[in-house]
Amino acid sequence: MSMALLNAVERAAAAFRRGEPVLVDGTDGVPVLALPAETGTRQRLAALQAHTGAAHAVITHARAVTLKARLYTQGVVALDLGPDAAFERLRTLADPTADLANPMAGPYNVLRQTLPEAYQAGVKLAKLSGLLPALAAAALTREAAHALESAERLERVSAEAIAAYDETAGRALRAVSQARVPLAGAEHTSIVAFRASDGGPEHLAFLIGDANGAPPAPPGPVLIRLHSECFTGDLVGSLKCDCGDQLRGAIRTIAENGGGVLLYLAQEGRGIGLMNKLRAYQLQDQGFDTIEANERLGFDADERLFLPAATMLKTLGFTAVRLLTNNPDKVAQLAAHGITVTERVPHAFPPNRHNAQYLQTKRVKAGHDL
Repeated sequence: MSMALLNAVERAAAAFRRGEPVLVDGTDGVPVLALPAETGTRQRLAALQAHTGAAHAVITHARAVTLKARLYTQGVVALDLGPDAAFERLRTLADPTADLANPMAGPYNVLRQTLPEAYQAGVKLAKLSGLLPALAAAALTREAAHALESAERLERVSAEAIAAYDETAGRALRAVSQARVPLAGAEHTSIVAFRASDGGPEHLAFLIGDANGAPPAPPGPVLIRLHSECFTGDLVGSLKCDCGDQLRGAIRTIAENGGGVLLYLAQEGRGIGLMNKLRAYQLQDQGFDTIEANERLGFDADERLFLPAATMLKTLGFTAVRLLTNNPDKVAQLAAHGITVTERVPHAFPPNRHNAQYLQTKRVKAGHDL
């Protein structure tokens, strides 16, 4: 995918974060006007309905299952919003933190016909924007879409570009700076910063040397850790997870074993972002486990991708690794992207009273070897 298409996705995501509608073109030839449920306003939803005559709420299968709505269509589910109280209905459908306060929200009028391809692409765009994966959307004629684009100066993006964004951005990472940063437990460390060509999420590689300061030598196998950022656990010491223990423990372990690489990946909350992770915590306080909370929000249990990690390792010259992890999916994903995992090295820490259930859920439901 070209840089122009990457940039179009980034501009569309920025518009979604501002609560603005975006035109999404499907390969089926049907353009769709999409408005994010989380940041869209009552006025913008009314304008969308005025332009299109009718609007649908579009949610993921995971969210639909939570709401006990039927899954008649592939990829996403569309429900009639209707002309009355449409904004309140859209917010109720999108945000699960109020589900217990709206136990009788259904039944729902679910569309059974084939949906425009751009409905699913719009939901993916909401995920890329760090928002709840839900939309108000309506199909347009090509003529109406062109007129709207010109009159309203809307961002316009193709469903194909949205679908390809993760892989294209993951392969486009480039090392942009490097500096020596002595760490507690690993004084001989340099940090390499990676940035996507479109200015997307930035990732870091910690090159941890041996006791003499020598950096790890490619091509490996080198001891590595893939660590997804966790603001609450890594920075402020949250006890709800084991992320802080894993981060600091990995730095010590790598240093004690002669050096290696720790990749710090911008994939907060298993890829759903910090705002949505805090919503997931709110749902956990209501009695749902960490996986149930993600799915009630409309996400998969784990939205992370490890192509960026493989790209970073290859850029650094490493093609064979010993992987410090309890998560078998990381082994499989690295292998799928051309990194040979010669050994999985266990990496577990004792639970506390706040994260014991979280760790049990990862073991039982996600298959982590804890």
